[in-house]
Amino acid sequence: MGRIKQFFKTMTDKKQDTTDEVEASASETAVEDTPINNVAEEAATNPEPELSELEKAQQEAAEMKTRFLRSVADMENFRKRIAREKQEIIRSAAADVIESLLPVLDNMKLGLQAAENHPEAKDVTLGFKMVDDQLKKSLTEQGLEELAPDGDVFDPNYHECIAHQPSEEVKEDHVIQTVRAGYRLNERLIRAASVIVSSGPQKD
Repeated sequence: MGRIKQFFKTMTDKKQDTTDEVEASASETAVEDTPINNVAEEAATNPEPELSELEKAQQEAAEMKTRFLRSVADMENFRKRIAREKQEIIRSAAADVIESLLPVLDNMKLGLQAAENHPEAKDVTLGFKMVDDQLKKSLTEQGLEELAPDGDVFDPNYHECIAHQPSEEVKEDHVIQTVRAGYRLNERLIRAASVIVSSGPQKD
C-alpha cells in the first residue's frame, strides 16, 4: 500500500515539473519575439549612415546661402527705410522754409491790389508783379499749391470759415470769397484757406 502511494506521488511531481518547463519556455519565446526587442536589435545591427564629407559641405553651403539671402533682404529693407526717412526730413525742412515765406506772398498780393488804384505807379507795379510770378513759379516747382476755392463747396479739411453770408448767386455751403489763400505742399496742408461761406438766399 505504501509503494502505491509513493508511485502516484512520483508521477504527480514529474507532471508539475513538465508544466513549469513548458511555461518557462513559452515566456522566454514571448520575450524574444516582442517588437521592442526586435527594433532594438535592428537599431544595434543597422545604425544610421553618417553623412559623407561632400554631403556635409553641401549642407553647410545651403545654410550659408540662406543666411546670406536673409542678410541681403535685411540690408535692402534698411536702405529703403533710410531713404524714406531722408525724404521726410527734406520735405519737413522745405515745409518750414515755405511756410515762413507765406506772409511774404500775402503782403505781395495785398501790395499789388493796392497798387491797382494808383495808375501813376504802373511801371513799379509791373516789376513787382514779375517778381511775384517768379516767386510763385519757384515755389510751385517745389510742390506748393495755392488754395483759392472761390465758388467751391466748403471743405473743412482745407478751408477755414471765418463768416457766413447770404447770397443769391452762390449756393449754400459754397465759398463766396477767399479772404486769405491757403497752401498745400506735396499733398500736405500747411495752411487752410480763410473763406466766407454762403448761407443761401436770404430768408424773409
